[in-house]
Amino acid sequence: MSTDINNTDPVALVVAPPVAGKPGRKKGGLLWLLNARLAIGLVILLVMGLGSFILPMFAPADPSVQATYMRNLPMSGVHWLGTNALGQDIFWFLVFAIKNSLMLGILVAVGVTIVATIVGLSAGYIGGMFERIVMLFVDTFITIPLLPILIILGALIRGNTSFFTVGLIIIIFGWAWDARTVRAMALSLREREFINMARFSGANTVDILAKEIFPYVSAYILVGFINTVLFAINTEATLAVIGLSKVEVPTLGSIIFWALSYNALFTGQYPWIVAPIVATVTLFLGLFLTSTGFNQAFASKRGVS
Repeated sequence: MSTDINNTDPVALVVAPPVAGKPGRKKGGLLWLLNARLAIGLVILLVMGLGSFILPMFAPADPSVQATYMRNLPMSGVHWLGTNALGQDIFWFLVFAIKNSLMLGILVAVGVTIVATIVGLSAGYIGGMFERIVMLFVDTFITIPLLPILIILGALIRGNTSFFTVGLIIIIFGWAWDARTVRAMALSLREREFINMARFSGANTVDILAKEIFPYVSAYILVGFINTVLFAINTEATLAVIGLSKVEVPTLGSIIFWALSYNALFTGQYPWIVAPIVATVTLFLGLFLTSTGFNQAFASKRGVS
């Protein structure tokens, strides 16, 4: 997984169990979550997310279709960012690109989170031979380099690699780091008194994992989910920029690919290359601030920041 995910301190996200044996809750609802980083990050994601999912309903034409408009038109009230050398409206292409990239990131994050949580919690709590076998697979997947695999597959089936295929490959090879961290957190919790009480009271393994251990690792899982969204978008954009993804589909990487292919900077079509870069940086900033904001809030709640 990405560096951001690996650098998240899991110890700071594990709650010291309260006397009653259940996760404590502070009064005031979710007010303890509020901090400047989280607020700014959520505003950025809310604006870009809602905009990219609502605005496409008002698109005058499919932005991926070439020769829809006159080529290289300047910015105007009709074409806010002008048109490109392919006869596409740059603004609408960018809107659809943000939407598709966010969809990819969310789908990948859901898949990675589900696999990593199930594998990590079960291995950490059950232990024994089961844990050793599971961790053998986890360590194997950790050692497999993801980007070279994507580049090789993209080169082999060049032009037919959809961004959903890229997402599936990221899920298959990208869950191991999170699984290892969740497993370490489960290991630190399985011998706690409240876990032993649940075990002696007759609770089965699934109930203990879901009701007793999961609430304590949910903070890390949420932060990891956001970081995985960022990682998936970045990976697909990297492949698209070098032409190894399906660049006909609007994504943040494909719009940059076409702008570079047609020398947008040298031909004076600055919105074509500048707009997607600004949008990508802004989206990444929103995801980063949201991730670190949640991490800061959870750490503050636990008195470790």
